Amino acid sequence: MSHHLDSPLARQDIRLDITDLYLFRGEIGTVFVINVCHSIAGPVPEPGYHPEGMYEFKVDSDGDAVEDMTYRITFDARDERGNQAYVLRCLRGANAADPDAAGTVVARGTTGEMVTTSEGLRIWAGHAGDPFWIEPEVLHAVGHAFQDGTPVNLAGWDPSQARNLFAGHTVYSIVLEVPDTVLLVDAPGRRRIGVWAVATLATDAGGWRPINRVGLPMIHPLFTQYNELLGNRLNAGCPADDFATYGKIVAKAIAATVTATGTAESPNAYAEMVVQRLFPNILPYVIGTSAVFGFADWNGRSLIDNAPDVMFSIAANTPIRLGIGKESVTSKPSSTFPYVPKVS
Repeated sequence: MSHHLDSPLARQDIRLDITDLYLFRGEIGTVFVINVCHSIAGPVPEPGYHPEGMYEFKVDSDGDAVEDMTYRITFDARDERGNQAYVLRCLRGANAADPDAAGTVVARGTTGEMVTTSEGLRIWAGHAGDPFWIEPEVLHAVGHAFQDGTPVNLAGWDPSQARNLFAGHTVYSIVLEVPDTVLLVDAPGRRRIGVWAVATLATDAGGWRPINRVGLPMIHPLFTQYNELLGNRLNAGCPADDFATYGKIVAKAIAATVTATGTAESPNAYAEMVVQRLFPNILPYVIGTSAVFGFADWNGRSLIDNAPDVMFSIAANTPIRLGIGKESVTSKPSSTFPYVPKVS
């Protein structure tokens, strides 16, 4: 999984469980996508988006791992037809990191309908197919390896029998496409950005509790499948603190597996190099370019990038393949807005 059901806290209400973050070039600008409320969790009394939650896309434009702009989406409760009204706000500068800041209302809409603003920004939220794929045998073998400090054990697994655990499953998507002129208004010369997404829940005391945070894909499947306390911790906090807070823990796990696999003369040095790439946990992207999430570089993430093969192999320093790819997705993404797969 990328972030599906990734921690005890996220599983308490899957409407706030962000399964994946995507970031890529669209028809008119940069596209931000998060998916929540995955059908693999089973029936939900009121599926969709939490009416007491906030869903945010965070954008760092100067490389300090602190958000300079936030797009925040909040939803009303479901109406009698199951639709939800929503409000999109933009927060800039110091307000971008303040959950209580009012921000500027950019758009209002209802799930299932596309909204376009006078500036050309587009937003859509609704039920969609899950574009992500994962092979459960490989997934669990990788999780055990990094928990136990062993090689990835796929003995007895037949790649010809590989299957997509998420085939036919659905999510609730939020798709935001922002024209370059809007995205670069505060930093016209800085085309390289870092992006992460956060889901938070209003508390009875009046504040906000972070439930889920996602930047790079596959962090949780690698390091928290069998360490759920770490899963909760990784979903809290801020990217700027990631290296200091989690760097040693993750480096130790990587070094142990690489040592057992025997693929590096200095497993500790290799682990340090990988951790420097992983933290802060932010998805990098150069505005106006094609998204490529590959072995050599990470530049956004398209809806068809093979993130599991990339991240598993880099972390283990040995080739790991799922045996499946984009062909295993039941409903395919589209090249036109809102890009996410239709519900089949």
